[in-house]
Amino acid sequence: MSLQASVIGYRDWAFPGGELVVTKERFEQGLTLPQYVDRMSVNRDRFVDALDEVTIGPDDAQILERLGGTRRVLVISEDWCGTCLAHVPFVAKLVEGRQDIELRLFPRDANLDLMDQYLKKGRYRSIPVFAFFDEHMNELARFLETRPS
Repeated sequence: MSLQASVIGYRDWAFPGGELVVTKERFEQGLTLPQYVDRMSVNRDRFVDALDEVTIGPDDAQILERLGGTRRVLVISEDWCGTCLAHVPFVAKLVEGRQDIELRLFPRDANLDLMDQYLKKGRYRSIPVFAFFDEHMNELARFLETRPS
């Protein structure tokens, strides 16, 4: 599996304009990637394979730099979701090895308080959701579910 920047291209991004609040304390309640994988009951092998197979190209590596100041990435996902299976490994690989960026994953159904801040079209609890924050928890950008092509 090779994912490109177009999978999570700027056409799919939204930039915050409302009053969304995710505190540092709430962010830290999320699961690390190893914790998320350990808790998976569906698609675990496929997810791990995707993590191993995904490659980050030069254009992909520039995504975080274009956002500027990204220090935390919040992911809302579920292990049964095929779209999450396509996108979450890409973002995990994107931040892998970056000591300056924290990744936290939140299972959607157990974290509706977060999910409801990122409703697609103001009403759908679509996943995955990726929200990018600076060191002060100011949201820089978000990516809401888009089916893989």
